[in-house]
Amino acid sequence: MCSNPQIEQDFNKLEKFIEDLPDKKGSLIAVLHKAQEIFGYLPEDVQKFVAKKLNIPVSEVNGVVTFYSYFTEEPTGKYVINVCMGTACFVKGSGDVLEEFERQLKIKVGQTTSDDKYTLQVLRCVGACGLAPVVTVNDKVYGHFTKDMVGKILNEYNE
Repeated sequence: MCSNPQIEQDFNKLEKFIEDLPDKKGSLIAVLHKAQEIFGYLPEDVQKFVAKKLNIPVSEVNGVVTFYSYFTEEPTGKYVINVCMGTACFVKGSGDVLEEFERQLKIKVGQTTSDDKYTLQVLRCVGACGLAPVVTVNDKVYGHFTKDMVGKILNEYNE
């Protein structure tokens, strides 16, 4: 496959996941989630690998990757910060939260900090409107988020 042992190991891990599926038909999204978990993003070579293993066209894989905002074709930081910009969150101040993240991280939405630690993104809706405004960091959800909490959260992820 390639000369990088880590990447080869990652492809083997994905291949095993696909092989262990009871039914490959209809499993594209689950496989893409696993692939993104393993690789951190879904570059073209990973999409081609998934297509081959599931016996579907690469265009179908890419169509799903580009349709869902959860999937990314670009490398992201260690911590992906998502600020929900759905109606409930926006009305309750997520715009201010987003501006504060941009100010403190010195990046704009869609960018990654120069140390590859943080990527800042927005989501249309997290589906937790009762907790508005909502911020997620990787898979952790923070509700009732205010711009005053931005520094505290960033410190929490500074090792």
